[in-house]
Amino acid sequence: MLFQDKVVLITGAAGALGRAVVKAFADAGATLVLTDHNRERLALLRSELGLTPERCHIHQADITRLDEAKSFAEATEQAVSRIDAAIHIAGGFRMGVTHEASEDDWNFLMNLNARSAFNLVHGVVPVMKRGGGGSIVFIGSRSALAGPADMGVYAASKAALLRLSESMAAELAELSIRVNCVLPSILDTPANRQNMPAADPDRWVRPESLAQVILFLCSPAARDISGANIPVYGRS
Repeated sequence: MLFQDKVVLITGAAGALGRAVVKAFADAGATLVLTDHNRERLALLRSELGLTPERCHIHQADITRLDEAKSFAEATEQAVSRIDAAIHIAGGFRMGVTHEASEDDWNFLMNLNARSAFNLVHGVVPVMKRGGGGSIVFIGSRSALAGPADMGVYAASKAALLRLSESMAAELAELSIRVNCVLPSILDTPANRQNMPAADPDRWVRPESLAQVILFLCSPAARDISGANIPVYGRS
């Protein structure tokens, strides 16, 4: 029960990776605060894991909006008094040749992958400061390090997230708030299997495996790790 008496906030909690991360922290004893754009899926997840509303709080919020992100963090503090860890999973993906990408593609990916993180920390960091510290983990991408073909806008949005993570780690070090970013390659999700039927999913990263990396980064064992970009590539 490594996270007993700890409060863990998770965005994008109803997706494939979100579900794996929620289960990992639930198994470790954490009190959970979850958000997603679909409240019904969150309620179903809570029921499937056998968690009580007191142990697992759910919120529907659009964290691409600064006011909703801050309100979500404030509601969390009112309900459970603190935030010990925040895992930002919410994000988006679109492929496309860069010079053919639309303005909507740019706004969609920058909003979901970079602006949402910027908004979330405006709410989370003040709560962590009042609580004496905490851990923030962002979900980046291998493509943030080197943009592949047909993924220019996506890679740019994840690179922006990476730079935010590094700067925040430097800014918050004296406040005992650690900030790290994990960089997975392709995740083994139903959507990716459907979109890439000829690929070998055994070479991809399992959500449960990435969840354990995130669990470690939020644990006391990682107390001296901040500003790191952790590669999690599987065999892809």
